[in-house]
Amino acid sequence: MTRNAKRPGGLQKQAGMPEDLTRTQAEIFEHARPRLLSIAYRILGSRAEAEDAVQDTFLRWQETDIATVSSPGAWLTTACTRRAIDMLRAAYRSRVDYVGNWLPEPVHTLVDSEAEAQMELSSSLSTAFLLMLERLTPKERAAYLLYEIFEMSYADIAASLDMSEPACRKLVSRAKARIGDDQVRYQPTRERQEELLTAFEDAIRTGRPGGLVAMLASDVRLTADGGGKVATVADILEGDAVLAFLTERLTGWWAAYEWSFAELNGARGLMLKEGGKVVATVSFAFDSSDRITDIFIVRNPDKLAGVGEVSIH
Repeated sequence: MTRNAKRPGGLQKQAGMPEDLTRTQAEIFEHARPRLLSIAYRILGSRAEAEDAVQDTFLRWQETDIATVSSPGAWLTTACTRRAIDMLRAAYRSRVDYVGNWLPEPVHTLVDSEAEAQMELSSSLSTAFLLMLERLTPKERAAYLLYEIFEMSYADIAASLDMSEPACRKLVSRAKARIGDDQVRYQPTRERQEELLTAFEDAIRTGRPGGLVAMLASDVRLTADGGGKVATVADILEGDAVLAFLTERLTGWWAAYEWSFAELNGARGLMLKEGGKVVATVSFAFDSSDRITDIFIVRNPDKLAGVGEVSIH
């Protein structure tokens, strides 16, 4: 895919976005909203904070005389990106005091017919990838995402971040070096993901690991986020401790929940409900042999309140 190619769901390089100023100010913003939300979520790792960043951008947009704006799409992307960077700086400080393990807020994602492009976008929404981005500074994270995921030119990124083009190139290069290879973005076929989820559910419902054992990497890890609001495992479990926790502890706790498969963070995941309320989500990371390398469980009710309400590309 070229850097100017159209992305699914309206994700498109700025210069290609319709800029018909005969539309109303609100219409222009609504056209750009999906793209803005997609950028803000990947920068922040939080759906709620991403929506706040988009809303703040809308308020600024309402106060702007659009007759003075030559490219509304570029203006909105710049405003939203800068707001998300400011919010991320504050979020990093608050995450130092977070109780337990911090995981990105799970989001419902859409399935697009453009398989190749959809897979590339989906992999950048995975919990594993978003956690990898935590290694970066806010500006590194924004520059890397705008270039690698949203395929913006360095000139456009420089304008959005208010810095020189050579400085943007250095940011992206440094981000690539800190993130490492793309293994964390690997995804099995959807059929294989369904097999893994089914084996995971069977192991917990029955208490017998059965077919799940061969589907786990030997150094598999389990990370759970309760945010100090609900009881969950405090440490990151590894290896044999993961299987023991799943079959000896979760079998008793989760067997009575209502289970359903869902599109979460760009892949097939699990939503567990009690009395119609989501009480947990489960997502995975994989290796190139289609084995599970990480199990991510979100139990923090604050992060589950809006699951399914907003879809992100």
